[in-house]
Amino acid sequence: MDGTFFWMAGIAAAFCVGLSKGGLPAFGMLGVPLLSLVISPVAAAGLLLPVFVFSDVFGVWAYRKEFSRDVVRIAVPGILLGGLVGWLTASVVSEQFVRLLIGVIGTVFALNLLLRRKVSGPPKEATWGKGVFWTTVAGFTSFVSHAGAPPWQIWVLPLGLSKLAFAGTTTIAFAIMNASKIVPYYFLGQLELQNLRIAAVLFLPAVIAVFIGYRLVKVIPDRVFFMIVAWMLLLVSAKLIWDGFFG
Repeated sequence: MDGTFFWMAGIAAAFCVGLSKGGLPAFGMLGVPLLSLVISPVAAAGLLLPVFVFSDVFGVWAYRKEFSRDVVRIAVPGILLGGLVGWLTASVVSEQFVRLLIGVIGTVFALNLLLRRKVSGPPKEATWGKGVFWTTVAGFTSFVSHAGAPPWQIWVLPLGLSKLAFAGTTTIAFAIMNASKIVPYYFLGQLELQNLRIAAVLFLPAVIAVFIGYRLVKVIPDRVFFMIVAWMLLLVSAKLIWDGFFG
């Protein structure tokens, strides 16, 4: 795992992880697919978890004053439940099936968002029923392949949060999600010493990308920001569908 192509893919994946922690969540889903070009998806997920967790520290600090406490409060039980289901079913659930499922869900939602955004109704209320359901799905898909963004966005985008509140709430919720995966990943054998050494090298591009992402969120107009989120969700979902069929 020390070839030029591995490090190119690793740095690109870490940079995408950092951008996601800076407030552009769909980029985080590109990490595992990028690294899967040179190593197996399971190994890629294990290698990137420390990068996610380390980047979370800086992302949470950046958005410490800009998030919805109500949304995070509802999200935590679902996130933990979804991660538990992912842990218990890790040996029987196919990664291809999970990628195909969330790819289809994300594509449908992104297309609906792009085609109907101008005529959408007032912001939805953050209710426990929908919140726990979608965050459970997000916790599960995140555990399997760090792909929790589509289910999360399906619930959160209609809530009408401001640009910064959306970015901050997403960053903090996913920090909780990633921290909850440390112990299960360890017992599943995905946090090996060699992985931690490689991850330590990838911390730098990830941290740089956190602050680049944060600055981009601050300067991008709200409408453009949410359009970028929708298009990234669509592109990543299409990639997941491809991986589900041919990966």
